[in-house]
Amino acid sequence: MVKMQNVDFRNIEEFLDFLPDDERKIVDFLREIVFECIPECEEKLSYNVPYFYRHSRICFIWPASVPWGNVKLEGVQLGFCNGNLLQDDINYLEKGNRKQVYSKTFFQIEDIDVDLLKAYLFDAVEVDESIYRKR
Repeated sequence: MVKMQNVDFRNIEEFLDFLPDDERKIVDFLREIVFECIPECEEKLSYNVPYFYRHSRICFIWPASVPWGNVKLEGVQLGFCNGNLLQDDINYLEKGNRKQVYSKTFFQIEDIDVDLLKAYLFDAVEVDESIYRKR
């Protein structure tokens, strides 16, 4: 079996303690925004990064210092698990060659347009709710 990561955190605190200061500041700020927009969400580690759930996975925060295979990451990504279903008329989200999961990468807190990001998070909650109701 090929090991995709060289880290294995037992909990969110271990994950946070591992991060370099520049990434930690961005991750903390993004977590605050997520919890403000989705107060009833559950935060769980998956692939050694925090994922946020209601009925299903809504989003995740992936800092570059937590590797994923041979993919070279930079900054801190806020990813949307059903990004393909979000309203993104302004092409805010980075799609790459992915069909479903879209993200936005931040290199400093000043890069974060809080109101715009909140709009995407609220839309992601609506998508989660809609998928749940269809089941």
